Amino acid sequence: MRYRTIGTNPATRREVSVLSLGAMLMGTLTDEATSFAILDRYVEAGGTFIDTSDNYAFWVDGTRGGESEELLGRWRRSRGVGDEIVIATKLGARPRVPATDFTRGVVGLSAAVVRESAERSLERLGVAKLDLLYAHVQDRDVPLEETVAAFGELVAGGTVGLLGVSNHWAWQVDRARRIAADAGVPGYEVLQYHHSYLRRRTDQPSWRSPDGQEGVASGDLLSYLRAEPELVPVAYSPLLAGAYVRADKPLGPEFDHPGTPARQAALRAVAKETGATVNQVVLAWLIGGEIPFVPLVGASSVAQLDESLAAVELELTAEQRAALDAAH
Repeated sequence: MRYRTIGTNPATRREVSVLSLGAMLMGTLTDEATSFAILDRYVEAGGTFIDTSDNYAFWVDGTRGGESEELLGRWRRSRGVGDEIVIATKLGARPRVPATDFTRGVVGLSAAVVRESAERSLERLGVAKLDLLYAHVQDRDVPLEETVAAFGELVAGGTVGLLGVSNHWAWQVDRARRIAADAGVPGYEVLQYHHSYLRRRTDQPSWRSPDGQEGVASGDLLSYLRAEPELVPVAYSPLLAGAYVRADKPLGPEFDHPGTPARQAALRAVAKETGATVNQVVLAWLIGGEIPFVPLVGASSVAQLDESLAAVELELTAEQRAALDAAH
């Protein structure tokens, strides 16, 4: 396993594995025995960076979420897991009422919600401190100053170590970080967005917004990451839910453009050269790129996880990376 640092403050920064494990469906679609086996294998391989949220997975059975955090809490206690594992969680996207989608709204990022949600996550995970806490989605109804101050208070009070943000426009991330700096409180240092090798069409809506793609790492966000190299980006859904390799998982209309076949061909060529799978090439491309991302992978079996773990040791040559980057 390879590792990198998240956070710039010596008092709170952590070393994490360059491959993160997502626990989104653990405790719901992935049963407890299988989830524990996947988590055990990840740690055995040197993995130290596990991702969840307080709303996972409310859409599976109509609950408001929390099943994933609860399962991780049980796993931690049963295995005696301590500070050697960094568990990241998120708040702000729990439905206001039991629902199977976001149509009736989410709780948002008010100061009261931030404080209460953090306390509930502490309880479900069974920890004294949240290692990394993300603002999960944008809240257009709450001033950024209120959210920034609430997150800063959690760090100052020892409830949270590091702060992150997900699914926000780049300008909002920058403004929030400037507000935090001016107020002398910790700001966002880890950015989690959808990112993969295939490029999305910019005229297609994202899952969060019918009029844009604030959850996608492209355009302004990538430029921002180049300008702020101390920030650590995490890529969720890097393998497109199996669409790179599974005929029963077709790509959506957001990938319907001439560049997609060209990049798929480049992936297949590099996979053949290296003897790796297409999925492993995608993960290696993300880990070793100009902007190095931490891929956040899910797994419904130990075998799936093992394929992703092997990508950590896959070193693409400069020529292979250039061929992948040039395809369009």
